[in-house]
Amino acid sequence: MTYSPARPVNLRQTVGPLLRGQHEPTMRFTANGFWRVFLTPCGPATLHAEERGGSIAATAWGEGAEWVLDALPELLGRGDDWSELDLSRVPPLAEVRRQHPGLWLTSTSLVFEVLVPAILEQKVTTLEARRAWRYLVLKYGQVPPGPAPEGMRVQPSPREWQLIPSWEWHRAGVGPERSRAVLAAAAVAAGLDRLCAGGAGGAGGARLVEGVLEKLQSVRGIGPWTAAETSQRSHGHPDAVSVGDYHLAAHVGWVLIGEPVDDAGMLELLEPWRGHRQRVVRLILASGVAKPRFGPRATIQDHRWH
Repeated sequence: MTYSPARPVNLRQTVGPLLRGQHEPTMRFTANGFWRVFLTPCGPATLHAEERGGSIAATAWGEGAEWVLDALPELLGRGDDWSELDLSRVPPLAEVRRQHPGLWLTSTSLVFEVLVPAILEQKVTTLEARRAWRYLVLKYGQVPPGPAPEGMRVQPSPREWQLIPSWEWHRAGVGPERSRAVLAAAAVAAGLDRLCAGGAGGAGGARLVEGVLEKLQSVRGIGPWTAAETSQRSHGHPDAVSVGDYHLAAHVGWVLIGEPVDDAGMLELLEPWRGHRQRVVRLILASGVAKPRFGPRATIQDHRWH
């Protein structure tokens, strides 16, 4: 199919948050597009999308191919409306938006699919989380349909996550707290994905995404940070802020006022944009302004072979 969006879409910037590292087993970027494999309600699917002029050429394979193609516009941010975001009080952010007109919030419409990697990222370094995600998906995921690049895998189904033995979680470097959270989420995965009854746009969409945040946090082991990280990707939540992130608050503070802040300070700085705070965060991350490092990197404790 060919999708011709009514506005510019930068594929890498829009779906980039779905990529968990250079060796992500469920997604690959190409020079002008990307490959992504899904476990849809209709079954596994492989999607290849690439930009051709002002249009997006997309092909899909597998039992979920039709579902994926129908969901492509939302994946590329069709439901994300920035028209009411006022950046006039911070001209540098307005300039970032001008330079990145194709940046939109993605919406996969699949809660459980983006919830598991978010759980694995709880309270560990990015390297540890991505290593665990890759290990488990490569070992327990299925080979995707169609001509997906070698090494890609469809992530395990909720039932398959539940069947992973305890020693494999340990070998992946995932402690009991995170593995229990994945299992708790898998037990209610069908209910979580039924929350995808609509997009994030409009009043009804706003109520929907707030319901997603509330429902996610009712699952044992899922707190505000994990719920925010998930809803940002599953529903393009425009206001979800990842409170508790190791780096984010300091980064936001550095860009907006030239000094690091804590979570409370970050929320205070973002308050004028309530309703759009995730959009502002994405612009801050796209600004290219790097927060200086003031201390050593966190030490990675590897207990996988103990």
